[in-house]
Amino acid sequence: MSQPFPHKKLEFSQIDTSQSIELSSNFYQLMNKRRSVRFFSDEEVPLEIIHNIIKTAGTAPSGAHKQPWTFAVIHNKELKKRIREAAEEEEKISYTERMTEEWLQDLAPLGTDWEKPFLEIAPYPIVVFKQRYGIDEEGNQRKHYYVNESVGIAVGMLIAAIHNAGLVTLTHTPSPMNFLKKILNRPDNEVPFVLLPVGYPATDATVPDIQRKSISDIMVQF
Repeated sequence: MSQPFPHKKLEFSQIDTSQSIELSSNFYQLMNKRRSVRFFSDEEVPLEIIHNIIKTAGTAPSGAHKQPWTFAVIHNKELKKRIREAAEEEEKISYTERMTEEWLQDLAPLGTDWEKPFLEIAPYPIVVFKQRYGIDEEGNQRKHYYVNESVGIAVGMLIAAIHNAGLVTLTHTPSPMNFLKKILNRPDNEVPFVLLPVGYPATDATVPDIQRKSISDIMVQF
């Protein structure tokens, strides 16, 4: 089949079935140890690791290969302080006014509240912005496709890369999140999607004693 645009040969080496099964099982065992962590150490993380996990997220597929994402990596202490204060202001309103009783009851087993010290303690909070549209070199708008889906996939790959690197994170989505765009002075085409504090867990970190659904609960086979 002829292609209207340049293509190159796929770099792919097929492995035998037994090795594939082993690799898939090992990766599952690794990822099954992943937990959302709310108690962080302030121990520094080499910036090279952060670069590598961001590059991994950037390999995600996207609509028409537009790659509609920006990863804002924050290390500046003053910026982290401002983000925590703004997030807690929104979260306090949410916990006291916006959330329904059912929502609060569902959150109770996780032990969450409006206070978010991890935003200031974790060495590298990462704000993922979705780009509603692109901007070319001449300043013209360029359409992006399946933005939420594309950025969601990239965030999933970022979380996997964080865990694979021996770090921990938490998906934090204060609502609304417009303060992140203002504090970080991002352009009009960018909208905050999720905030991920990244670092090592505190030595006394705990996590909720909860279970994941079994494969029979999450998979339908035809």
